[in-house]
Amino acid sequence: MIRPIFTLLFLLTGFSLAQAQTDAIAQRRAIMKGVGQANADVGKIAKGEAPFDLAKVKALLSASQEASAKMPGLFPDNSKTGDTAALPKVWQTKADFDARWKKLGEDAAALQIAITDQASFKAKMSDFGKNCGGCHEGYRQKN
Repeated sequence: MIRPIFTLLFLLTGFSLAQAQTDAIAQRRAIMKGVGQANADVGKIAKGEAPFDLAKVKALLSASQEASAKMPGLFPDNSKTGDTAALPKVWQTKADFDARWKKLGEDAAALQIAITDQASFKAKMSDFGKNCGGCHEGYRQKN
């Protein structure tokens, strides 16, 4: 009687760990997809392909702030493998990785206040994009 119970607990624990890994990866993807969609709109504005829209800029900055608060916690050790583009460097230099998210959030919050029109957008937004590139270059597998 005890052996089947332990077997069941063992299987459920394995399933729970696998589910936690999948959930963290899925959450990371969903958050980054939202940031990417907002960034696409702002990218068109930056390239002159779309008119300046302060609401779209603020949406990207808000999405980036939300991501910066959530993402560091979505890289537990059990999510190193699976359907992820995260490089091992994420876990090897976790303090730097987390600090980059913190900086992204702080910069997004500052830009929420600083960007009020097209001129301030053009003057301040390019440095913000470098924050994103810094993580994508060092911590994300290239396609």
